[in-house]
Amino acid sequence: MHRSLLVIYLAITLDAVGVGLVFPILPALLQDVAGADSVAPLMGVMAALYAAMQFVFAPVLGALSDRLGRRPVLLISIAGAVVNYLILAYASSFWLLLLGRAMAGLTSANTSVAYAYITDISAEAQRARRFGLLNAMFGAGFIFGPVLGGVLGDIGVRLPFLAAAGLNAINLVLALCMLSETRAPGGETTRREPIRVSDLNPVRPLVWAFSTRELPLLVLIFFLLSATGEAYGVCWAMWGADAFHWSSLGIGLSLGTFGVCQTLAQAFLPGPASRQLGERGAVCVGIACASMALIAMAFIQQGWLVFVIMPLFALGGIGTPALQALATRQVDTDHQGRLQGVLASVVSLASVIAPLVFSSFYFVMRDAWPGAIWLLVMTIYAMAFPVVILSTRGSQRARV
Repeated sequence: MHRSLLVIYLAITLDAVGVGLVFPILPALLQDVAGADSVAPLMGVMAALYAAMQFVFAPVLGALSDRLGRRPVLLISIAGAVVNYLILAYASSFWLLLLGRAMAGLTSANTSVAYAYITDISAEAQRARRFGLLNAMFGAGFIFGPVLGGVLGDIGVRLPFLAAAGLNAINLVLALCMLSETRAPGGETTRREPIRVSDLNPVRPLVWAFSTRELPLLVLIFFLLSATGEAYGVCWAMWGADAFHWSSLGIGLSLGTFGVCQTLAQAFLPGPASRQLGERGAVCVGIACASMALIAMAFIQQGWLVFVIMPLFALGGIGTPALQALATRQVDTDHQGRLQGVLASVVSLASVIAPLVFSSFYFVMRDAWPGAIWLLVMTIYAMAFPVVILSTRGSQRARV
């Protein structure tokens, strides 16, 4: 395997461990710093701020990765994560927490740059499998991150943030020493070009995407699926505590179990599923599995049942690598960075809107029915189903 590919996988794994470390304990930190009885609205504000900064700056970082190379942008994003976690670890006010999240959103280009990097070094036939492995590495990070975060959080509410900063510092050193550049002059991909003022316009890539015939419906799918994904980061810890009285360790174990199932599903199933069902079929089956799991989560009364439905829940991601590979085939090599910037922007836009919607809905329904949040998520999944049919049908025609 390409050495740089191994470095990318390891970097994403360490990044996921760092993110997973803070998931179980972030509500407790907010309660400690803000002193609020319910932190659901504050969780939504923090998530939305992070996503808003990412929405504004992700296209800019994507353009810079095309012009300057993937490596420097990746290094900047990892360094920003280190600073963010240190600010969270030592924050004494809610405003400092917001500052840390804003900095993280500004520099958060890890995943999008990683996808662009893999696209640079992979043939079309390899992309779905490698994207699946990249998603599996992120899932592997969630095997260890939430469990470790739960253990450290029971010792000290700020300790997981220090651990996350340390992991990202290791990540930065590895990338600095071992990661090669894919867009250097005379290399495997297009040579560097000077930065233009238009490259710094965050709206321009979106205008480009929606002016094409193939991309708008695919972009809409990414928006809907990304919106549903925000519910877990915002509501999972609160739901576990309210519905089942889970401790930080219990929340961490539940997220870690999901990480195991997600890693196995992403590592081994996307390729066979796409071959047997086709790309459209794999995405539709994934949506159906996730929807069934969400319905079950809305109604279950015992916490152990969450672990029973985890394998079904994890199957919801089997079509994502096929969808990602399909998107990369809609544009030529010279526009892959722009495409990744567009997808990152759309994901960020969903991350601005969805946390506010989900946290507000959870705040309203918390006392009456905490599990109602998962029916709302399932409804959004159902909205994506007909869009998948239309977009993949058009994409298949375009490829003939």
